[in-house]
Amino acid sequence: MRPMPDPAANGARFSLGFPADPAEVRQALTGLLAAPAVSTLVDSDRGTVELVLAEVLNNIVEHAYAGGTGPVEVDLWATASGLNFQVADAGNPMPEGTLPDGHLPDFLRSGDGPTVLSDLPEGGFGWHLIRSLTRDLTYARQGGRNLLSFAIPLDG
Repeated sequence: MRPMPDPAANGARFSLGFPADPAEVRQALTGLLAAPAVSTLVDSDRGTVELVLAEVLNNIVEHAYAGGTGPVEVDLWATASGLNFQVADAGNPMPEGTLPDGHLPDFLRSGDGPTVLSDLPEGGFGWHLIRSLTRDLTYARQGGRNLLSFAIPLDG
C-alpha cells in the first residue's frame, strides 16, 4: 500500500494504491479513513465514507477480480460540498458496461419478505447503498481499466 499525497493540493488530495485482496482492502480502508480529508469528519459522515468505500472495494475483490488479484487505486479530494472519489482497477468490466441498478429485492419493496435480520439473504444490497449515499456516480471502462467516480455529500 502506498499513500501518495498530492503536494499541489496542500493536503486536500489523497491517493492510495493496493492489491485487490480482502486483507489489503481492510488495511486500505484504515488508511483512507486516516486521510486528513476523512479523519476530521463528524462520525456520521465518516461512517458513510467507510460504508461506501467498503462496498465498492469489496465488489472489486469479489467481482472485478473474481478470485484473482490486481491493482486498485483510490483517489479522494475534498470540495466545499463533500468528498470526491475515483476508484480504478484492471479487473473484469461491469456486465453490459454499466453499473447495476441498485434496486432492492422485490420482497423488501413490497414488505412481504423476512422480518428477522438473520432471515435476510446475503448480498444484493451494496449497489442500493452506494447509489443512496453518493451523488454524481459514473462508470467508464478506459484502457482496460474500470473507473468509478462518485461524490459523498457531507452533513457536518
